Amino acid sequence: MTRVTDSPTLRARLFVLLQHVLPQHFLSRLVLHLTRSRARPLKRVLIGAFVRHFHPDMRDALEVEPQSYPTFNAFFTRALRPEARVCANDPLALASPVDGTVSQLGPLDGSRIPQAKGHEYSIESLLAGHTQAAQRFAGGSFATLYLAPYNYHRIHMPLAGELRAAWFVPGRLFSVNATTAAAVPGLFARNERVVLRFVDGELEWALVMVGALFVGSMSTVWHGDVTPHHSRQVTELPLAAERTPLRLGKGAELGRFNMGSTVILLLPPQAIEWRADLAAGQSIQAGETLGRLTAPGAGVSR
Repeated sequence: MTRVTDSPTLRARLFVLLQHVLPQHFLSRLVLHLTRSRARPLKRVLIGAFVRHFHPDMRDALEVEPQSYPTFNAFFTRALRPEARVCANDPLALASPVDGTVSQLGPLDGSRIPQAKGHEYSIESLLAGHTQAAQRFAGGSFATLYLAPYNYHRIHMPLAGELRAAWFVPGRLFSVNATTAAAVPGLFARNERVVLRFVDGELEWALVMVGALFVGSMSTVWHGDVTPHHSRQVTELPLAAERTPLRLGKGAELGRFNMGSTVILLLPPQAIEWRADLAAGQSIQAGETLGRLTAPGAGVSR
């Protein structure tokens, strides 16, 4: 399924052009420090401005009063009440890992992933040259899920699985909204990202956390803050269970975006049937069923 976009307006073209010249990583590190400041006047100004502009829905939050959080980032990555998001009991259901909007989803044409009208990129480029993993997902299925600033920003397991590999990929920090996706070729394979590869029985799947402008940090429950990263090279992340077991159940928290961004799911061939009523632009919630595995253990084990 592909989102149809009109020709970019002058304002949209200027927005994208500005991103090419901005010091993206410097600004994101600045945002990181500001949003984690415990200075009460600064925290109150940041949270107040965000609430007035984005009108986040706080009804499902564990703490409903925005100014009760100690920092802007604590407010932004706020926890929800346990009953606010519930995964389907069906063991074959693929749950949405996030609250957000469906940007794209569907079958893959070989190794190419649709990005927006007129743009696509390769699985191998997204996975930063991990050729064997890319080959296992070729001809499979994908979903690109966009998180707006007002969304809930914790990421959950769409399926049960054991973490088998994780790596950091350096890159740019373009915005990942629809305007930029329609104008920047290979956007998701150019931006900084964290790749997580899981196995459950004979099913292999991957989740890619894509950084974006002002995303000062991405974290996982196994590694803590992965970005900002001191290395500007592709870096394998350790598989250690000191913080959290490597195997997690469906619905368990696996990471966070410390500002809005995008999650990409990859599944192998003949592993999933997407919900027929899902379409680009549709809002989703964490735990909501996106599709159904075609059979127990579908996929290829590695």
